[in-house]
Amino acid sequence: MSRPFDLVIFDCDGVLIDSERLSIRLDAELLAQLGWPLTEDEIVERWVGRTEAAMKAEIEDHLGRDVGDELAAFEVRYLEAFAEQLQPVEGAAEAVDAIQAAGYATCIASSGNLPKIRRNLAKTGLLDRFGDRLVTAEDVEHGKPAPDLFLHAAAVMGIAPQRTAVVEDSRHGVAAARAAGMWAFAYGGGVTPPAALEGPRTTVFTDMRQLPALVEGGAPPA
Repeated sequence: MSRPFDLVIFDCDGVLIDSERLSIRLDAELLAQLGWPLTEDEIVERWVGRTEAAMKAEIEDHLGRDVGDELAAFEVRYLEAFAEQLQPVEGAAEAVDAIQAAGYATCIASSGNLPKIRRNLAKTGLLDRFGDRLVTAEDVEHGKPAPDLFLHAAAVMGIAPQRTAVVEDSRHGVAAARAAGMWAFAYGGGVTPPAALEGPRTTVFTDMRQLPALVEGGAPPA
């Protein structure tokens, strides 16, 4: 039986690197300082999977003022936390290795900026698996949940969207994959509840070690 995909696109935060919980905890602290306290669940719902620019624009719209200097001053907290605590998602390295060994093309498409992606992948030992096959929201006009990022990644890799699968962990990312006409493998083992990721053209799973078999077209292990 022929395989259903030629390209597997990986999101970065929450799929390859276990960064979302760190970020959300600090986001909540930052928002409280700015004067817009939100729960971690509210932060997940609004912004996980989206760009920092989108988050900043919404904060400024809500508060009615510029927060650029305050965000820049707080950035050191993120850098320190990531330098000390960042780890790969459990099973992610092995899943990538198995998918690449099976002959699939792979790349990363992330809402993060390129220096951040490179730094975090290097910190977790994953950068060499992808080399320069890194696409960011800075490469397209519209970030997730628009399909632009994944369509651009597929075009860069020279593979048709219908032959492409996306590994995502956020509602906005899964929506972008569906909008691009791609199949979404939605990782529900992170901060977004699995039920929030369910929908058409989507396989929800909770253990990254399941992913290679899912990509091959098999059912999740019982």
